[in-house]
Amino acid sequence: MRTTKLHQNPRHFPNDLPQQIIGITEALAKNNSNPNQPSWSYIIRNHLSQGNPKQVLSLYTQIRQNGLHILGLVPLIFKACASASTQTYGKSLHAESIKAGVAIDLHTASSLLNMYSKCGNLADSRKVFDEMPERNVVTWNAMIAGYLKNGDRDSALDLFEKMSIRRNSVTWIVMIDGFAKSRDTLKARHFFDKVPLELGNVVTWTVMVDGYTANGELEAARELFEMMPARNFFVWSSMISGYCKRGDVKEARYIFDRIPVRNLVNWNSLISGYAQNGFCKEALEMFRKMQSEGFEPDEVTITSVLSACAQLGELDVGKEIHYLIKGKGLTVNQFVLNALLDMYAKCGDLAHARLIFEGMGYRTSSFWNSMILGFAIHGQSKEALEFFRRMEELNEMPDDITFLSLLSACAHGGFVDEGLDIFSKMETYGLVAGIKHYGCLVDLLGRAGRLKEAFDLIKRMPIKPNDVVWGALLGACRIHLDTDMVEKVMQEIGRVDHGMDSGNSSHYVLLSNIYAASNRWEKAEKMRMAMVNEGFQKIPGLSWQISSHQL
Repeated sequence: MRTTKLHQNPRHFPNDLPQQIIGITEALAKNNSNPNQPSWSYIIRNHLSQGNPKQVLSLYTQIRQNGLHILGLVPLIFKACASASTQTYGKSLHAESIKAGVAIDLHTASSLLNMYSKCGNLADSRKVFDEMPERNVVTWNAMIAGYLKNGDRDSALDLFEKMSIRRNSVTWIVMIDGFAKSRDTLKARHFFDKVPLELGNVVTWTVMVDGYTANGELEAARELFEMMPARNFFVWSSMISGYCKRGDVKEARYIFDRIPVRNLVNWNSLISGYAQNGFCKEALEMFRKMQSEGFEPDEVTITSVLSACAQLGELDVGKEIHYLIKGKGLTVNQFVLNALLDMYAKCGDLAHARLIFEGMGYRTSSFWNSMILGFAIHGQSKEALEFFRRMEELNEMPDDITFLSLLSACAHGGFVDEGLDIFSKMETYGLVAGIKHYGCLVDLLGRAGRLKEAFDLIKRMPIKPNDVVWGALLGACRIHLDTDMVEKVMQEIGRVDHGMDSGNSSHYVLLSNIYAASNRWEKAEKMRMAMVNEGFQKIPGLSWQISSHQL
């Protein structure tokens, strides 16, 4: 059953349904004597399997508008509500089910309990649980999982200890996973060690290993991983992702190379890890190798590879990936679309990026950010500001990255007043300026020669300035040869004999160059001698630039 792709706001249900579904709806409306015929179940299950719960709920709306009743499919509707995290339809259907006398059915009640739990409504979930005339292990597991998912570990533990029926492997997995996700790996390991021998399996081991990796405890994860009697593809990927998250791509590659039989998830973990850590050439190399071994990429692969292309500025390779998407008919979700847009924008093909942007029916802040940043890094500051004005007119919500991109655009375009105005708007949107925002603002003022304002801004900052913030001001001092301001900076950061205690040799280089450019050779030589005495080697000076890594 082919479905249309949705570009609407995910918070709203689509206004129309695929024509095929409408046709079936009309057909069934004419013959509602058997509303629970197999075609309904097929359509609904198909949407759920494809991860389209909102389509299911839209279909349910159409059914009701045609005067049909599908009480036999109530559990599936509850499942769709749980997946979509909405209680609106579920509560209404719950009331109808009670009237029809089907709410006491074990399967239906379990689905209802699960819906309330996943929507964070633990009170109603527990009420359903307590009122059930009979319960099975699935019901107990669902209630315990609901408590853990919503952070109520004490209630989960209490219910676990009160279980009146035999626990199964899922019960133990729920407890291990729940405590691990709440960052209590010690308690999670306690449950892992207590799993009865006959209930221990590869999933139990995998959940514990993944709990460690998710919390950054790679040593504990590795120890348990090496002890595993058997491994599935997920635990291999968990280890790879864990090392990549730490930035240890070398160890991640070592784990990858040990996998006896790889699948697409394993490839995606490594390629994504390479791209996220800036090893973009390696990401593209592994992508080519993956293809040569007969693996077809999915939307996760494509998103990672496009990110690598964006960071490298490889427009030609990015276009190849775009053609691949079209040729293979790959799923184009919002992540793929944003990756395409970001790639074209960062590679300088702003016309193509804008074409993709304008063709979208629904845009998240990340789409706007990609366009604004693309304009900013390619010197089109006016266009970046225009996009922000358009964003405001459409009542779109900017985030901290939006403002970072805008401040960068203002700094490179020399729009000082506009930059100050934009910075002041952060509070309006409930956003708190971070060190990067202040760094951009210092750079903006410094480039314009307003060094005193930049210096005063640093002194008023609610957060401690770092080397990059001071470096932005010192860089401006070099441009404008303002040695008096250099002296003020030295006094403010408490240098003795103009020595640097931050360990950043770029400051020595900047100061030496500033003094040399203003013919103050004695102080320039003093800075260079300080570098020698501290054991620094000259490195390229820093400038405040926004890169894909910073974002």
